[in-house]
Amino acid sequence: MPKQGYHHGNLRQALVDAALVLIEERGPTGFTLSEAAKSAGVTPAAVYRHFAGREDLIAEAARQGYEIFADLMAYAHDSGGDSDLASFEATGRAYLAFARRHPGHYVAMFESGISINRTPDLARVAGRAFAVLDRAAEGLTRHIPQDRRPPARMISSHVWAMSHGVVELFARGAPGTRAPYPPEDLLESGIGIYLRGLGLIPPDD
Repeated sequence: MPKQGYHHGNLRQALVDAALVLIEERGPTGFTLSEAAKSAGVTPAAVYRHFAGREDLIAEAARQGYEIFADLMAYAHDSGGDSDLASFEATGRAYLAFARRHPGHYVAMFESGISINRTPDLARVAGRAFAVLDRAAEGLTRHIPQDRRPPARMISSHVWAMSHGVVELFARGAPGTRAPYPPEDLLESGIGIYLRGLGLIPPDD
């Protein structure tokens, strides 16, 4: 493969793109910087002009993933219009959609062991993404009586955990697992049960 990315000044992004493919295929620890360089069509030495090591490369993949994730979550939230419930449910579905469409980014963000505080830019964009979940949860809390209203952050954390669990167990084809129902249905029914427990939607007849 010619070193086209380098000559056009896109070596940094070419390395991130190569890493994303390797992360999806082998996991965040299943490749070396030399392999990423080879996939990008450059020499291993060229990598160090942009990244100090593999973790820095994965952190940049995670940062870019959070940018996509934050935009997707914000779009999903806004699609609910004036309905706080619709906005909240849409963010859960957007989490699942992101994991399906961007598996390399998802692994870099949530399974690599890279702290979101590794760099200021990574912390900033991760905070922007999670703020959408918090905002959706805050909208819901307005409909819960004050005396039994849980913190908005608790609600957003519960739904994040539920979404993450569905993704990990059933949405990414983990070896040895098979979803008893479509992941979307599992997530929707789980969120429905949770919201009924909060009194935000009526019980089934």
